[in-house]
Formats: sequence, structure tokens, C-alpha cells
Amino acid sequence: VFHGRILARRLVGRETRYEVEVKELYRHRFPLVSREYLWVPNTCGCPPLREGSEYLLMARRHVNHEHTLNRILLQDDGYARPWTPREARLVREAARHC
Repeated sequence: VFHGRILARRLVGRETRYEVEVKELYRHRFPLVSREYLWVPNTCGCPPLREGSEYLLMARRHVNHEHTLNRILLQDDGYARPWTPREARLVREAARHC
């Protein structure tokens, strides 16, 4: 789970690749750097992410069987919500209780 700002969007085949500025990490099982690519299948029911907007994002690391593809993927069971200070507070409180 992280707070990120969408910098750019590009359609690549059946997916959309977003360039994201990672602003803050809340819970993470894998390291993130200050800029990451977030991949979203075009079949995902997620709302489109707008360039320049900030979101609270829950994505997962996807590594293929050959270990040649390692990327951050936002799937249908992921979470993408416009960022607000309230969202950040709720995530911090939930993380403390885990």
C-alpha cells in the first residue's frame, strides 16, 4: 500500500502502464523506489487513474514463472482510491493494529 502521484499514462497492448511518483509507503512486502511503473490490465474494473492526481494504491508484485518479468500490478482485487489525508490516517492506524 502506498501513496502515489500519476505522472504519465501509456497504453501497451492490453494493459495500461502508469508512471507513478511514490510519495509514501504504508505497508509493503517488496521495496519501491521513488518512481515506479504500475501496470493495469485494460479488463480491470478499476477507475482510470488521472495524470497529476494522487491515489492510495494497493498493488502486488508480479513475477512470471521464468523470472524475466518483475513489475507492480494493480488487479481487480487491488485498491485505487483518490488520496486524502483521511485515507492516509486510516491506513497508518490499520498498519499499527497488524
